[in-house]
Amino acid sequence: MGDVAMAVPVLRILAKTYPQLKITVLSRPFFKPFFEDIPNLDFLEADVYGEHKRFGLIKLANEAKDLGIDAVADLHNVIRSKIITKYLKIKGLETATIDKGRAEKKALIAARGKNISQLKSTHQRYADVFEKLGFPIDLNQFTVPSQKRLTPKLNGLIGVEPKKIIGIAPFAAHQSKMYPLSLMAEVIRELDETDKYRIFLFGGGKREIKQLQQLEHPFANVTNVAGKLSFEEELALISNLDLMLSMDSGNGHLAAMYGVPVITLWGVTHPFAGFVPFKQPESNQLVADREKFPMIPTSIYGNKFPTGYEEVMKTIAPETVVNKVRELL
Repeated sequence: MGDVAMAVPVLRILAKTYPQLKITVLSRPFFKPFFEDIPNLDFLEADVYGEHKRFGLIKLANEAKDLGIDAVADLHNVIRSKIITKYLKIKGLETATIDKGRAEKKALIAARGKNISQLKSTHQRYADVFEKLGFPIDLNQFTVPSQKRLTPKLNGLIGVEPKKIIGIAPFAAHQSKMYPLSLMAEVIRELDETDKYRIFLFGGGKREIKQLQQLEHPFANVTNVAGKLSFEEELALISNLDLMLSMDSGNGHLAAMYGVPVITLWGVTHPFAGFVPFKQPESNQLVADREKFPMIPTSIYGNKFPTGYEEVMKTIAPETVVNKVRELL
């Protein structure tokens, strides 16, 4: 989800820069709401576990070709997208594929924290694909989209009091990228006690929903929305946030694609790998203590780390997080 969300602001800029260009996004149906208000953009649904599974990818490629496309921008560079791209190239279409910088990222991890430096952002890597096709874009030309309209249900959750609205997404794909819930509870407690904020908790899955229910329970200004809203409603709520507090995970990218300020907490991964949410400053990236854990980043996705690095997130003090929230709001 994060990869798809990172493409959204890039496509907004592409559509704005080249208004005569017709764009067709090929992705899973779940992601269609991301793109609904981008001019001259259509969406082609990929049923990768059904109709378009295995040899069905050729059928999907032909469906794309039948739409009259002239070129293919492969922003994913995985087996499925490679098959479609190569097939359409054989059919005479111009193609370009993202350079994910795998060698640079491997070197970043192999450095074991010594003399590391910033790699190219994923957003710029996406932009480079369009430049290869003859459509260079400037990522600084991003225009923040309008907030999505709130439904009566969402207005009821927010309430009428003039409070800043904070989203908190405390989960990540790997435990090493997740701030301990006990410490997040301290962050929430300090924010809740000010009575200045409405806080919404985001997550998914039965286990996460149960944990979020426990997390919201003691606090007057906190609401868990996981399992209570449709995906479209969640996106509408996110677009109306004043701030998102996220791990190195998809929710931060969802907020950033609407121009919402995002504070990201980093564990064994690091902002230098190129996955900082779109247009979020370095000062919004709160990183685990690299003096105590000098080998960070230990992996690109957080799935690998040496013994003793399981709880690096504990070195980010709740007070540090709260102060950053207050500073931005």
